[in-house]
Amino acid sequence: MSHASTTALAPPVAQQPGTRLSLVTAGGVAVGLFAAARLTGMVVIALAAWAGGRHPLTLLGRSWDAAWYLGIAAHGYGRTLYFGPGVIHSDLAFFPLYPALVRTLTAVTPLSGAGAGLLVSWTAAAVAAAGVYAVGARLHGRAVATALVLLWGLLPHSVVLSMAYTEPVLTAFAAWSLYAVLAGNWLWAGTLAALAGLSRPNGFAVAAAVLLAAAGELRRTRGRVTHRLWTGAALAPLGWTAYVLWVGRRSGNRLGGYFDVQRLWGSRFDFGRGSLAFVRTLLLRGDRFVFPMSLVIVAAAVVLFALLALDRAPLPLLAYTAVLLLIALGGSGFFESKPRFLLPAFPLLLPLARALVRTARARPWHATVVVTALAGLSFGYGTYLVVYAQTPL
Repeated sequence: MSHASTTALAPPVAQQPGTRLSLVTAGGVAVGLFAAARLTGMVVIALAAWAGGRHPLTLLGRSWDAAWYLGIAAHGYGRTLYFGPGVIHSDLAFFPLYPALVRTLTAVTPLSGAGAGLLVSWTAAAVAAAGVYAVGARLHGRAVATALVLLWGLLPHSVVLSMAYTEPVLTAFAAWSLYAVLAGNWLWAGTLAALAGLSRPNGFAVAAAVLLAAAGELRRTRGRVTHRLWTGAALAPLGWTAYVLWVGRRSGNRLGGYFDVQRLWGSRFDFGRGSLAFVRTLLLRGDRFVFPMSLVIVAAAVVLFALLALDRAPLPLLAYTAVLLLIALGGSGFFESKPRFLLPAFPLLLPLARALVRTARARPWHATVVVTALAGLSFGYGTYLVVYAQTPL
């Protein structure tokens, strides 16, 4: 199989005459818009934090799960908190790549753990934005790609991309792995998928996308493929599988140990029964603002996936978003965190990005109003989550 044949997965859209430099410049503009959006959000958070006598970098760098990651980076695995019968929080629930990056950075720079964590996340977010742009540009051109990056940076929960969390790292590996699949670069796709699998539990979605794309290519070519596809497919699930088996060996339950750890955190996959029960309670009794907002975001994600499927998006993107959505919907516990779990699912925004570009061309002011409203929601809600809400992200 030639390299050219693999691009049938997603042929690049026709570009206007220009050089590679112009493509890089266009991508730089998109990443710049993303950075401007996130920096503005952080300024709003900083003003709110200082007004309340709190330090914004502490909130961004040490809140909730960030504290667990920093602990692993500083001391390795081994921390366990006991809250009662059947409620035990072990740091083995957290995948190792992000704390390893933080530990490496603190070893070679004078940065503190929180500072290193933020630098890793901010850098990964920029790399992710570039990858999101690359995927969008290959499928639908530069304008849609730029809109896609901007929409991703203005999601209600996009404040997480500015925190010491793992979503930026996962999205960076995922976006470039998906781009490699679309371009037929199977070795890169598999390697990046393996690294994504070391980043987060739902990082397995990247490996699933690579494996399904490889299976589709095998079917299309009737098995006439090179070793690069086989090698990439073999590499893709290694990161996720290796960590799950390592936790299993450490806990004495090789295949089920990691899932036992998650269950004791109150997180398990039950095909959505726990989520439906929570939604029922929420609708009947009401709750804090975070939970209804999470419900709206998750429902919107389901609608957007339907639109993505109707648009006949390439199989790797559909598989990747489907697995992320399945994990978010099918997992019980931490309902308020489900929008964060869906942050890496940037392909869901492709239908909106295409619609925004069409609107901008026909009615520029309408598009401006839409983007301004999204920015206000993103900055306001992000500030609420970080500074005021007492709900884990």
